[in-house]
Formats: sequence, C-alpha cells, structure tokens
Amino acid sequence: FMGTPDFARTILERLVTDGHEICGVFTQPDKPKNRGHKLMQPPVKEYALTKGLAVYQPLQVRDADTLELVQSLSPDLIVVAAYGKVLPEEILDTPQYGSINVHSSLLPKYRGAAPINWAILNGETETGVSIMYMAKELDAGDIILQKTTAIRETENAQELTERLAELGAQALSQAVTELTEGKAVRAPQAAEKATYAAMLSREMSTIDWNRSAHEISCQVRGLIPWPTAVTELGGNRCKVFSTSVLDATTSAAPGTILAAGKEGIQVACGGGTVLRIDELQADGGKRMKAADYLRGHPIPVG
Repeated sequence: FMGTPDFARTILERLVTDGHEICGVFTQPDKPKNRGHKLMQPPVKEYALTKGLAVYQPLQVRDADTLELVQSLSPDLIVVAAYGKVLPEEILDTPQYGSINVHSSLLPKYRGAAPINWAILNGETETGVSIMYMAKELDAGDIILQKTTAIRETENAQELTERLAELGAQALSQAVTELTEGKAVRAPQAAEKATYAAMLSREMSTIDWNRSAHEISCQVRGLIPWPTAVTELGGNRCKVFSTSVLDATTSAAPGTILAAGKEGIQVACGGGTVLRIDELQADGGKRMKAADYLRGHPIPVG
C-alpha cells in the first residue's frame, strides 16, 4: 500500500479490515510541523504502526534501491491512494495483478492533485471516486469501477474528502475482489474529455465580490482547509470559513456591507446577489462565529 494523508489512512484501514495481508506500507517522510518544528508522522504511518505493519518512507521512488525493495516484498497488488509521489513504470509493473489507484473524482474529469477542491470550486453538483489501473500518464489508466455521490449544498472540501475516503474504501474493496476473481473490467478513459485539477495556491484566496454569491460560496467551501478564502472587513484581513447564499437581491455595489449583527455579515455580490459570512478568523485571532467577531469589531452598514 502507498499513501500518506487521512484519506489514504481510511483506504488502508479497509484493506486491513477485509483481511488482506499488507506486505509493506509506503508513505511520505515525517515532516516538521507547527512552531516547534516537531517531526510529525503521516496519518498512514501512524495507523500502520498500530497494526504492526512494515513502514517504508523513501525520499526517492525513482531509484534502484526503492525498486529493489518493492520487488523483494513480492506484492500481488499495489494499491495507491494520495501517496504524493509519481511512481516509475518498473514499480507499477512489479505485481501480478498490477498497480491500482483510488482517485477522488469521476475520471477523466479532474485528473491531478486537487480533484475534490476543484469539483466544489467549479460548482459541480456531483462527484465520486474512480478505481483505475495506474499508467505512465497522470491519472490516465483504465477504469475498473466508479462510485458517484452528490455534493451537498453547504459541504466544504474537508467534509467531502472524508465522505469520498469512505466511498473510495468501499469501491476499492469491491475492485480487489473483482481482480482476484478475474472479473475486473478495463474501461479506457475518454482522453478528449479529460480535465486537470491543479494544485491549490494562496493566489486563489482573495474574494472578488463582483462574482455571484453562489460562486463565492463555492470558493469558500473549495479552499477549506487550505488556503482558505480571504477578504478585508473593517480594515482587518479575515479568513472566511463558512457562508450562506441568501434568497435576497440588492442594488448595492458588490462588496457593500448590507447588515452586520447577530445573524452574521451580509455582503452584496455580483448580479445583485447576497452572501452572508457566518464564520471567520481575523489575522492573529481565533476562528469564530461572525456575530461574535462583531462584538469586538463592529462594522458599519454601507
């Protein structure tokens, strides 16, 4: 198994629960975190150690040592989920049943690093997971099976990631059974329909109030937990964590504060739409309800 974050941990847990023998767990090296720069173990490593599984954290996967290590383990199948490294063909071709990937989108849409975020950012109403054979080109392998789910109206990327991890675990369990029984299909992707989900960046954070309330809501939800949407309120830079699209219209200029009180902060958006900021965090402050923030930082309407 190869994976790193919580999403991958959920997948690995299912493989263990299903009774598969995990001959090795590959994950990213421990990384320093927070102000103390203490080395933190990836979630996959934390879980693997509790189960007594052998953990490997190579700095490079495109070298002879890693290839030799994988071959020495003689895996029947390699399962990859959010590992964070691009594997060479020599490793992918090692197992009897090949190498498969749990990808959190309905391929060929949203190949790449941030499919969950981009599905929300682009206002999609549906997404899912794909179990696919790994190929040389990024996320371009043949599909074994897919499972679909609706994106909830107020769901952010972190919440959707947790749901897709569970859905991915279910799909993988089914796919591994089909592989071992010789029933797994290989459906080629329609390459002409492929889209790419690039890595997120801080440049995506600033809210443009000329956009519609719905578009800004998608931005806020899609950028959680990082880099988060950002705006300026009363001269203070604030991260915005949750919003509500209101069933209201306004003739005020985009960015105008329409109301600021116990219900939150209502802001005029593009097209006469209205968005309410429900939860935020000012620079240097704590994450809190907008109503609580206003008690110490009143913002004039208009």
